[in-house]
Amino acid sequence: MYAKEQNDGTSTKTSRTSQCTQTFASFKRKRDESPDITSQSLLSTDLIMKQTKDIIKNIHSKIPDEDSTHLKSYIAQQILNMDKMNKSNKNRKKIALGVFGRSGEGKSSLLCAVLGERYLLPSGSSGACTAITTQVEANLCDSNYAADIEFISKEDWDDQFKDLLLDLSDECEDKNDDINKIAIEKITALYGANAHKKKYDDLRKDARSADIDKLLLMKEKIISKVNTDDFAKEISYYIQHTYSKSNTGGWYWPLVKSVTIKIPNCQELLEHIVLVDLPGTGDCNKIRDNLWKSKLRECSSVWIVSGIHRAISDEDPWEILKQCIYHMTQAGECKSIKFICTKSDDIDPEEYTRNEWPTDEEVPDRDLKAACIRKRNISAKETVRESFENSKLKKKMSLNVFTVSSRAFFDKTLHLERSDTEIPQLQDVLRNLNNSVKRELARDYVNEAKGILALICVQSDTDENMVHKEFEKNLSKALERLDCQFDVLRCVLEQCLTYGVEDSQSLCLKSARSIISPDLPHGNRGFHRILKAMCNNNGYHWSKAWNRDLDLNMELAQQMHKNIEEEFDSIFPVHGKTGKSVQEQIDKFSVIQSDTEDPSSNMLHHTENFIKTEENKLKIKLKREVVERKKDIHLSIQMTIKDAMAPYYKRAAKFTGTGSMKKMQSTLTEGIENLKHEMFKDAKDKVLEEFSRLEEYIKEALNSGIQSSIRLLLSGKITMPDISKHTTELENLLKQLSD
Repeated sequence: MYAKEQNDGTSTKTSRTSQCTQTFASFKRKRDESPDITSQSLLSTDLIMKQTKDIIKNIHSKIPDEDSTHLKSYIAQQILNMDKMNKSNKNRKKIALGVFGRSGEGKSSLLCAVLGERYLLPSGSSGACTAITTQVEANLCDSNYAADIEFISKEDWDDQFKDLLLDLSDECEDKNDDINKIAIEKITALYGANAHKKKYDDLRKDARSADIDKLLLMKEKIISKVNTDDFAKEISYYIQHTYSKSNTGGWYWPLVKSVTIKIPNCQELLEHIVLVDLPGTGDCNKIRDNLWKSKLRECSSVWIVSGIHRAISDEDPWEILKQCIYHMTQAGECKSIKFICTKSDDIDPEEYTRNEWPTDEEVPDRDLKAACIRKRNISAKETVRESFENSKLKKKMSLNVFTVSSRAFFDKTLHLERSDTEIPQLQDVLRNLNNSVKRELARDYVNEAKGILALICVQSDTDENMVHKEFEKNLSKALERLDCQFDVLRCVLEQCLTYGVEDSQSLCLKSARSIISPDLPHGNRGFHRILKAMCNNNGYHWSKAWNRDLDLNMELAQQMHKNIEEEFDSIFPVHGKTGKSVQEQIDKFSVIQSDTEDPSSNMLHHTENFIKTEENKLKIKLKREVVERKKDIHLSIQMTIKDAMAPYYKRAAKFTGTGSMKKMQSTLTEGIENLKHEMFKDAKDKVLEEFSRLEEYIKEALNSGIQSSIRLLLSGKITMPDISKHTTELENLLKQLSD
């Protein structure tokens, strides 16, 4: 718009300049006339919380002991709770952002650039990659680089170790290369090159076995270093996946369950956020598979990382999303996708300009390479957005696209502006999200104080509270309405589940064949090893060769998922309003009725303020619980099927030798046939049972919470000076947090 105005003529430009000057002068006068407002707008969330605490302590000190010992002790307890609130914010469950993509796409380099630590994580460009689910967060304790490393149990490793050697001892011609490669990588990482050719007893006698046992018995290990290079070197032994013929062993990633890395001096970006760096390749280890999925379900946003060449021309990144969408949405809480095209500086201007020649306006100072990068970035963003618009993902979450160059962010010789690397823009994403969490926490803190002041105002205003009976009556009515609303939601859910059961019973065997007996382009060579690995892992296996996961439980659950998807998304939307969501029913709940409002009654005004504040506190707590229980409700379908199929998985996994594949296929097919009439009904009943538990939890939390607040209204009269000034101060602080 501004560019258009410039082209319209000099008079328009002059007029606009004059208007801007007048506006600025007007703003400056207002600012100079209102120093208090300006100073308030500069307050940090920490200062707001400190001012709030000072107000409450000041009021608490003025309550006479003889007036209301009960009230004074209650306020003292609330002050302690507020102190705990402030301290627990550092230990509060953080917002998780998942970061994933294929190996070699620049995922680790991207994280290093965003954090301003170039060599913190191993890069795929050196032939290595991150092998472990790694969490990255701020170190809020000291200025060191720290890592908490959690190992799998010794029992799990002993079982896995024997299975790996068993896989390697398989001499049959149709052995699976996928599983064989994983076994070699793990054994040689720990024991060195050619260790996979040794026998179990020989490896157990190896000196490295003692080191391995020592680590497993430790269960966890903490690394803390002042220097980045020292830290990166030591942590690499536990997260870096590298394969070399000269490898001497001592790479412990096969033993690691998870790693949490804590970075100093990055509170501005990560005080309330954790980045979950998910491995670029699959792992047949069931412990890490389960961890990978559970971490993804916690993510409120995901960063899909793909090299810019692949993002433009390949469907692969979208395939990743398709495989993960269930754990991100129905069984998760993901609201948005950040699609990040990496390696934007990797371009040959001469080759690029054969097809796309930048205009003169696009080539400032004749910098052809930079112009080509910018032009391709625009094209890449358009391509990704178009793919998103044509996908089902659009209905479930929002999309932002970034084209980044981690290398150019650090390397100034590449002559790319920092803004063109788009790393600063991603840092802004983290910074803004972190600040929004801080404001949310500060609002909760101020609202806690506001509730205390409202209670004091009620106790100061009258000796008796006759309205408490009205509130109890309204509470009963509100709970009845909530009960009716849940009945409607349950009926809708039950009907969808019934259709799901019918479809599952008729289609389950056909669906299962795509996993149990797939039509493979190169025949069934080695498939019996994949099938066995899936049975050993209770119906799930990630195939590195196929670059996809094989999940029989998910396949069997798909008809039930399909039938409830639309209504479930309405009842538990990831974002927005649907008119019938559980959260909307909670938000509508109130014991304050419009016909009880009486502006002429000061006492009633204070009473309602107190009750409203207490209601809001309850609703905030319930919101988080609803999200967590929603995941359990949806997952219960797959978990019920998995538990029912468990005996058949166990039996199928025992078959070995000639004909073992057909025996495994027959056993699994037999299990599905035997279980289909009850298994899917049980899954339906489990969903409804979990939904009823959520309903009871919500009603009990609201009932007991409001009843407790009503009892506080009867805690006795106190004599207090006017505290309306402090109430206004808290309102102003809340307004600041909303601006």
